[in-house]
Amino acid sequence: MNGFAEYGRSAVKAVLSRVGRGLGQVQERRPLAYDLLETDEEYLVVFDAPGVEPEDVQVEFADTTVEVRLDRFRDFYDGFEMRFPGRGLRLSGSVTLPEDASVTGVDTDAAATLTRSGTLQVTIPKSSTAQTVEVEAEPETEAEPTDESESADE
Repeated sequence: MNGFAEYGRSAVKAVLSRVGRGLGQVQERRPLAYDLLETDEEYLVVFDAPGVEPEDVQVEFADTTVEVRLDRFRDFYDGFEMRFPGRGLRLSGSVTLPEDASVTGVDTDAAATLTRSGTLQVTIPKSSTAQTVEVEAEPETEAEPTDESESADE
């Protein structure tokens, strides 16, 4: 009976490991959720980033987009064996900001902070040169004769 019990434990361990890895991969493929907040002067993007260190975070700015990549590492606990590796280790996400966000301009003073509570806060100033223009209708003009109407007269 001991052989069957060992085989059963081994099978359960293999199944849990595969299911956990599968869930971790699903989490890695899903973009990071974020909150986008705004004041008169700047935008604040908040990502959940539990279990990462500042050196494991990459924040890139391109056009009106903020791209974030987090590389997490699992801690090893003395005397414990991993049974269910369910957390994704490489997480990423991006945010398309409104047009007045100064992401790559000369006056950009963007900052990223990893808080002790496990959030990544990215602050982006609003551009002082961005402006909103009013859209006007095209003025109506008199219809000019086309080549077809001229040739019909001849």
